[in-house]
Amino acid sequence: MTDRAQDLAAFVTASPTPYHAVAEGVRRLRAAGFTEQVESAEFDPTPGGRYLVRDGTLLAWRQGAAPSPLRIFAAHTDSPTLKVKPRPDTGAGGWRQVGVEIYGGALWNSWLDRDLGLAGRLALYDGSLVPVLVDRPLLRVPQLAIHLDRQVNQGLELDAQRHMLPIWGLGAAREGDLVEFLAAEVGVDPGEVAAHDLVVFDLTPPARLGRDQELLACPRLDNLASVHAGLDALTGADADGTTPVFVGFDHEEIGSGSATGAAGPLLETLLTHLAGGFDVRDRIFAGSRCLSVDVTHAAHPNYLERHDPDHRSVPNGGPTLKVNANQRYATDAPGAAAWQRACRAAGVPTQVFVGKNTVPCGTTVGPITATRLGIRTVDVGIPVLSMHSARELCGVDDPAHLAAAGRAFLADPT
Repeated sequence: MTDRAQDLAAFVTASPTPYHAVAEGVRRLRAAGFTEQVESAEFDPTPGGRYLVRDGTLLAWRQGAAPSPLRIFAAHTDSPTLKVKPRPDTGAGGWRQVGVEIYGGALWNSWLDRDLGLAGRLALYDGSLVPVLVDRPLLRVPQLAIHLDRQVNQGLELDAQRHMLPIWGLGAAREGDLVEFLAAEVGVDPGEVAAHDLVVFDLTPPARLGRDQELLACPRLDNLASVHAGLDALTGADADGTTPVFVGFDHEEIGSGSATGAAGPLLETLLTHLAGGFDVRDRIFAGSRCLSVDVTHAAHPNYLERHDPDHRSVPNGGPTLKVNANQRYATDAPGAAAWQRACRAAGVPTQVFVGKNTVPCGTTVGPITATRLGIRTVDVGIPVLSMHSARELCGVDDPAHLAAAGRAFLADPT
């Protein structure tokens, strides 16, 4: 792999959940000299690199001697997956299974017949949180044999309650089995586990794909590819006259409406501090910009009729500017110009994506952030094929191009 694609693969492998992505991000920030701003402590106004963590959300910034226009790189740490229910132990027909909910807009069929691990955190009665990572084959969501459903290739119908339950053993289900297993894995007393946040994840490692190995097959590109690029952009930005900020929000895949999502107060609180306080922030906010970075739909060769013929994006064509007249993306002409200027300064190509008029596009944190803060926002992202599946596909050059353009955007005082 290219060095950047290899590093992205390592980042994704270390980050099966938002909590793990935050922990890996913190490790990288600390290696770059950043220090922690504890949320409950008095805000430190002295110059330097800082980071702040709340659950699955990470904020980081480089603070100058005086308030200056903010340049924000906003991404999200969560990905569509299967989330373990509070009472997970279930089963039928002599199989032990794990009860799950669908998290986000996952392509359900992509999770079938894959070796799955389990990761997240255990919350103990004493208030502590213990990370969990079972990165070996533990679960599988089995398909029905074709002999028992001869019409399956004419249309697969899955019921989220009945058909998406992973198996993890044989025998009768017993209350407490999964928690006891996980407690033993991390070395805690199962009787001290009060609750948990757990998801399954695909164990297939990232790999180069294609005749010329110009593609990267990888889980959770949506949206860890953007988190990875944002951390690279922040730590590498040569900012003079701007205050560069990175935020990786949790809960984008389910609408961002949470205390750690883009609709919550975390980013606004930080930016208010960096602007010098609520009473004076309007002037700083007026000169600030936000880059909302989430993956975009790569043109699908088998379904080209689903794309606008004049606004397709392809892997290794450069990160893509995302435009929507109905503000599903927050991009406007001045924001687009700022993005084009950043790409020109970084020497990287860029593309433009507009959804087909008859195929509604998705959305991301851009419009939410723009609405909450009143800061000009532009939506971009690298092209990804099979978005929202358990395993996605991007070009090996695009992560490096995105990071380079992100660095230029964060440092641009114009």
